[in-house]
Amino acid sequence: MGDKERYKKNLLFYPLGTVGRDMTYCLVTSFLLTYIMFTRSLTKPQLAAITGIMVFARVFDALNDPIMGNIIESTRTKWGKFKPWLFLGVISTSFVVYFAFSSKLQGWEFIIFFGIIYILYSITYTMSDISYWGMVPALSSDADERNTITARATLFAGIGSVLASVLIPLLTTGKNAWGGSATTGYSRIALAIGILSPIFITFTLAGVRENRAEQSTPPTKVSMKKIISTVTGNDQLLWMCLIFLFEEVSNMLIPGGMGATYLYFQFGYDGGLYSLFTTVGMAATAILMIFYPNISRKIHRKPLMGIMMTTSAIGYALMLLSGLVFPASIKFPAIVIGYMCGNFGNYCFYLIMMISIMNTVEYNEYKYGTRDEGIITSLRPFLTKMASALVVLITALIYMLLGVTTYTNRISDYENAASAGTIDEASKLSSISEVIAGVTSAERIGLLLCICILPCVLMFISYRLYIKHYKLDEEEYDRIVEELKKKA
Repeated sequence: MGDKERYKKNLLFYPLGTVGRDMTYCLVTSFLLTYIMFTRSLTKPQLAAITGIMVFARVFDALNDPIMGNIIESTRTKWGKFKPWLFLGVISTSFVVYFAFSSKLQGWEFIIFFGIIYILYSITYTMSDISYWGMVPALSSDADERNTITARATLFAGIGSVLASVLIPLLTTGKNAWGGSATTGYSRIALAIGILSPIFITFTLAGVRENRAEQSTPPTKVSMKKIISTVTGNDQLLWMCLIFLFEEVSNMLIPGGMGATYLYFQFGYDGGLYSLFTTVGMAATAILMIFYPNISRKIHRKPLMGIMMTTSAIGYALMLLSGLVFPASIKFPAIVIGYMCGNFGNYCFYLIMMISIMNTVEYNEYKYGTRDEGIITSLRPFLTKMASALVVLITALIYMLLGVTTYTNRISDYENAASAGTIDEASKLSSISEVIAGVTSAERIGLLLCICILPCVLMFISYRLYIKHYKLDEEEYDRIVEELKKKA
């Protein structure tokens, strides 16, 4: 098979594989804390325990990523080094996630169960995530082809995330809850996604042909010292770790739970509202993901980031003004438009960060003679999980500070009563509406300030660090690739 034919085939089958994976990721990352808050009655110590478990598990998961990258790098099979772990990871994650959203336990029994199941999720999802994204440098070393593959994979990942973001609140919250309650709805959603994820990953497993030149050489055992030295010795990679961490926290704060909670408290307990919010909010990013390769040819990354920083700042300012001063008749539409602008810029940052991290593979080869792509590409999910841990911690602290559990505990009681059949759906919805009516103006404004100001500030820090410290612009990267070709 020729290089061009292989590239076209990879461009089709590689991105398809991540649709179900990212539906799973969205379910856990964006909705797990919301699921717990609205289906469990939690004391402050129990919420603190949940927070501690999630933060610990994600930090553990993040620290495990380079180790998993090392294991993948040392794998030699007739299916290559990525596909065996991709298969095992997706299958096992589907089982774990279904059990996570199907438990009927309450109180401290649930806390113990949650601790075990969440650690298992951290291990299983890491297998698929590191092996999937770690495959990108092995698909092509051409900068334009890599940009296109990354953008296309990110597009399909976005499709999976958007589908999940739209369907999950619609089918779990309010009058359209699947099975009549959030408790039943989340369980059925987890089962459906658990079936879809292995189906989609089959496209990647069966259709993708990566470069397996390393298969002919014995695997090199990489020590923890090697992992640390690879990261710390690559100055561009080290800066990208810090820059990407700020960007990811910014990107995750609204979909991490606070966005849904604010909307439910401000506009009513209707999952359709949050579905509309995320659908419109992410619609513009689909255009970006499709046309990013063309945009990147005309506008270099740093100038593009300046444009996107301005776009996001305008969007977050519009969200804030809408919530504070706009009349009720246009408040929700204005907040949605503001989020669309903010998310558009933030997601462009994410694409640029993805490519910037991957480009440090060639930089590492140029400086030290080794690509170490398994280790380097494992840092992207490593940082995403570290950011996710910080988002959980920030969100839980804000919930405690604003007294959010005062309301969510009462809502959980009604949801569980509806699931058990002790009250009907109409009574449940009426009772929940009374609970939300009791949320104070100060509590709503507190949530609004957090979802508008924090993402914008963190995004700006990421932008300034990138402009000042990242040196692998388009010209420098092309020069390094040419130098490597001469040495080959």
